Amino acid sequence: MRSQYNGKHPNLEVVRVPGLNDPAALVPAVKGSDAAISGVGARSPKDLTVASSTTRVILRALQEAGVHRFVAVSAAPVGPTPPGERFATRAIAMPLLRRVLRGIYADLATMEAEIAASGLDWTVVRPPRLQDKPLTGRYRLAIGANVARGFTVSRADVAHAMLAVLTDPATVGQAVGVAT
Repeated sequence: MRSQYNGKHPNLEVVRVPGLNDPAALVPAVKGSDAAISGVGARSPKDLTVASSTTRVILRALQEAGVHRFVAVSAAPVGPTPPGERFATRAIAMPLLRRVLRGIYADLATMEAEIAASGLDWTVVRPPRLQDKPLTGRYRLAIGANVARGFTVSRADVAHAMLAVLTDPATVGQAVGVAT
């Protein structure tokens, strides 16, 4: 069971664009917006280009529509292992995870590089293993780093964090780790 956001907030409009491969199809949906948030990511280990290819379309649409603020989700293994991480995590778990899912993480790294080169006011949020749990609002953020000893976080808390970084100027042009 996945946590489902009901899409109701006075300052939020949730837009779903099926078959997202043409920036022109997305421009009307984002035009006039203050910001955009993307939760695009692989659904299986076979989705080796979905994040970068879809984000490329989103970035072009945002630029054409004049939207300057963009927040996207990535994954903690794309970033460096934080200082103070346990030996087992640093030397065994992270290298193994990065090897097993290298195609997905390579795609996310490509996505992050394209976002950084976009000229937008961007933030990339890097969660560790996602869980289907309710919003707690109790999570840790690390600007410019991953969260040390942060192994899990709920999808709802990641969404909450993505909304929170939208208005935080310290997160612009940064990767932000989030974990419980």
